[in-house]
Amino acid sequence: MANQLIKPATDFTKSLKNLYYVASHIRLMTTSKRVQDRSQKKRVHALEVAVEKHKIASKILFLLELLKHEPEQIIPIRSLDQHRRPLNLPKPHKISDFIRKSPKLFELYKDQRGTTWVGLTKKGEELIEEEERLIAENEEKAVEHVTRLLMMSVEKTLPLDKIAHFRRDLGLPYDFRKHWVHNYPEIFRVIKNEDEIEFLKLVSWNPNWSITEVEKKVLGITKPDNHTPGMLSLPFPMKFPPDYKKVYRYKGQIENFQKREYLSPYADAKELKAGSVEFDKRAIAVMHEVLSFMNEKRLVTDHLTHFRREFVMPQKLMRILLKHFGIFYVSERGKRFSVFLTEAYEGCELIEKCPLVIWKEKVVSLTGYRGRKKKIETFDDFEDSEGEDLFESDSDDEKIIRIDRSFEEDDTMSDVEDEFIPECSEMDIGDVQKAYIER
Repeated sequence: MANQLIKPATDFTKSLKNLYYVASHIRLMTTSKRVQDRSQKKRVHALEVAVEKHKIASKILFLLELLKHEPEQIIPIRSLDQHRRPLNLPKPHKISDFIRKSPKLFELYKDQRGTTWVGLTKKGEELIEEEERLIAENEEKAVEHVTRLLMMSVEKTLPLDKIAHFRRDLGLPYDFRKHWVHNYPEIFRVIKNEDEIEFLKLVSWNPNWSITEVEKKVLGITKPDNHTPGMLSLPFPMKFPPDYKKVYRYKGQIENFQKREYLSPYADAKELKAGSVEFDKRAIAVMHEVLSFMNEKRLVTDHLTHFRREFVMPQKLMRILLKHFGIFYVSERGKRFSVFLTEAYEGCELIEKCPLVIWKEKVVSLTGYRGRKKKIETFDDFEDSEGEDLFESDSDDEKIIRIDRSFEEDDTMSDVEDEFIPECSEMDIGDVQKAYIER
């Protein structure tokens, strides 16, 4: 792909034109295939089912939240046209047909002028009240997780707009930026920069919250006295797909990777060298910690890439997620990638479900949506050549074209790759791994 875009220039002017063209269209490119060229076989069926469930739930929850904040909790159908994108209902799909599939939650009626309105049923109203109660009960845990995110950040400060990406995943209230963040001035406070952008800043460090989830599980540590984060050599829990039959081939590499020391996500990472093995392994620890905080132990990958700068993580974060598939699983179904913490799932179900996850499942059970029957292939065996350098550093030695351009680091993965990702597409992890091998 790189060779197709950058050809030897016949003269200086042509060379400049080629460089300008590439700089205008891409931030970086690798020798790996584009998403739509990759095969549609290497998948973990159970977690792909979980993705399909989430896609259904996200539509319903968006509409519930929209109606919740209407004065009378009703809205004209035609007003929903502007919300087609978050509802993922492009034309010619009828929004009214979507609503009619969930008569236990939504009801349609016409006024005297013939205008069709949508509102909540009694059951829908009860579910909204129940969610508000559960969010209030979850507040203590949400405070801990937001604080720990701040503690992991290099400047102990995070933009409120970025924390908003985790709002539902952390169980934060809808208006958390207006009220919730001001309720704990002894822990964190809101500040503004010269551009009037709001940030949440850590006020007090809690040593008990600087213990990673891996330390808790492996060592059983919960509340030590005066805990100081430093170097760790604890293995990450790993879970491979049941039909992945070649784990034994990588046993030595996996063991070497697990034995390597890494810096705690809560320790100062300013001195770590980008591209080093230690740098990348710390990034894995950060992502493991962040996913552990989420209610469903999964995230849209965009939401992780937003925090590369604040959490001192590699630019090519997706490659690390894909490479360490025993720790993480990346699904490419739809237009946005999702990443799962594999240890948290048994099949397509979360092993431990918090009350907000149980509530969400209850909402989905009351809809008429069961998802389209789609053939989801299983995770195939890798080719013999795949798996080399499986647990080596990703960040520095790839065959890559870099363009010096003032791209913002906060560009999301969907901003970069959506144009190449058709609906319900898949990424062949084996093909991606081939790009990691040193030529």
